[in-house]
Amino acid sequence: MRVLLVSANTLTEPYPVYPLGLDYVAAAIADRHEVQIADMNTLKECDALFAKRYSGIGWPNDLLAADIIGISLRNIDNTDTTDPKGFFNAQRELIQKIRGHSSALIVLGGSGFTIFPEEIMNALNADYGIIGEGERLSLLLDALENQKDATEISGVITSQPTQECHPKSIPLPWNRGFHRNFNKDISRFEFYVKNGGMLNLQTKRGCSLNCIYCTYPHIEGSTQRLIDPAEVADTALQLQAAGAKYLFITDSTFNTDYAHTLNVAQAFKNAAVSIPWGAFFTPSKMPDGYFRVLRDAGLTHVEFGTESLSNPVLASYRKPYQSRHVFAAHQSAIDAGLHVAHYFLLGGPGETADTLEETLSGVHNLNKSVFFFFCGMRIYPYTKLYDIAVEGGQITRSQSILEPVFYRSPAIGAERIIRMVKAQADGHPNWIIGSGGEITAGISRHKSVARMHKRGHTGPLWEYLIQ
Repeated sequence: MRVLLVSANTLTEPYPVYPLGLDYVAAAIADRHEVQIADMNTLKECDALFAKRYSGIGWPNDLLAADIIGISLRNIDNTDTTDPKGFFNAQRELIQKIRGHSSALIVLGGSGFTIFPEEIMNALNADYGIIGEGERLSLLLDALENQKDATEISGVITSQPTQECHPKSIPLPWNRGFHRNFNKDISRFEFYVKNGGMLNLQTKRGCSLNCIYCTYPHIEGSTQRLIDPAEVADTALQLQAAGAKYLFITDSTFNTDYAHTLNVAQAFKNAAVSIPWGAFFTPSKMPDGYFRVLRDAGLTHVEFGTESLSNPVLASYRKPYQSRHVFAAHQSAIDAGLHVAHYFLLGGPGETADTLEETLSGVHNLNKSVFFFFCGMRIYPYTKLYDIAVEGGQITRSQSILEPVFYRSPAIGAERIIRMVKAQADGHPNWIIGSGGEITAGISRHKSVARMHKRGHTGPLWEYLIQ
C-alpha cells in the first residue's frame, strides 16, 4: 500500500521541532509498504501539499496516489495561559482539504490525538485512529490488506458511533521494538538545519514518574524501555552527517535512569559525536560528577523541570525531589560549565501566595540561569490532576476539555500569580513568562531567534539571556 504520513505541526516558536515520531512510524511499515512523509512545517501552508508536483513525494499524481494518509497531531494547544494558542482549527482545515483532494483512508495519531482520541475522531471525521505509539499503524495496515476487523486491534479506534474509547482501549506499550528510519538525503531535513541546525533523538520511551499533570505515562507507558546506547550514538552520528549542528534528546526526562544516561554519554564519546546537545532533566539527587561526565560527551544545555521551590507544592505535584535537591543539581550543572534553564509550573494544587513567594524568592538564588514560568496548569484526561479537578468541582467528567481548561488553585487566583511573577521579573530578561515565544524580546529588540538562526547561530539560544 502507498502510505503518506503527514506531520500537521506548524508551530515554530521559539524554534521548529523536527517530527521525530514519523521516522519511527515509517520504519515500522517501510518493509512492506511504500512510505512518504510530508512535513507541514516545511510546506508553510496546507495548499502546498496539493501542488501538482510537490517535491517531497515521488509517486505519480502525488497526493492522489496514496491509499492511506496518516496524520500526526503532536499538540492540540500550547498549554500557555499567558499566550494561548490552539491548533485544532488548523488541523481541521488541513483534513478537510485533504478530503477534497483524496479518497484515501485517513488515520489519525500522535500524542495530541492520544490524549483526546474519541473527541478528535468525532470532530475531524477520520476513518481510523491510533492511540499511543504510532508503530501500531503496521497492525492496522495488515488488517486492511487482509480484510480483517481492525477494531479487534488494541489501540485502534474507528469513526463508528457505536465504538467508544474507554480506558480499556488504551493499549500496552509497543513491544515489537522501535527503530528510526532516517535518510539524510531527504530534503525536509534542510529546513531544520537552516533554521537553527537542531535535530532530535530518543534514548528511551516511557516515564516512571508520577507527576500529577503529565500525560507521558498515558502516551508511552510507565515502564521505561531503553534504547541501546550504541544505537543512540549511531543515530546521533547520522544526524550529524545530515548537517545537524545541535541535538536535543526528546525523552520525557533524560535522567530517570542514571546508569543508562552515563552509558549513552560513553557511547557518544566512543562514536566521536562532536556536536553539542541538550536534554530535559529532573533536578533529583545526582551521582557525583554526573554533569561533568555528560559535558565531556558533548552536553551543553540542561533544562530542569523544576516546577516549584516550595516543598509542600512539590509534594502535591508528586515530585521525587525537594528544593534542596534543585539547588544542588543546579550548582552541579553550573560547576560543570553548562548552560542552565529552569521551568516552573505555578498555580497547581497546593499553591498559595506564600508558596509562590517562596519559589520566586528562591529563584534569585539560582545563579547564571534562565527561568521559564508557566502561570497555570493545563488539565488533561488520564492524569491525577484531572481527578483532583473533578473532585474539587472545577470540571465534570462529562465536560469537554479539548479547548484548554486550566486548574485554579483555591488559594490564589491566576491574575495574582501573573502579577507576582511580573513584579519579580521586571528588569530581568532571563525571566520568561510563558512558553518561550517571547524569548525573542528578551534576547534583543532587533534580533529574533529566527534571524539569529539565519545568521548562523545554532541551538535553542536561550543561553543568550543568562545573567
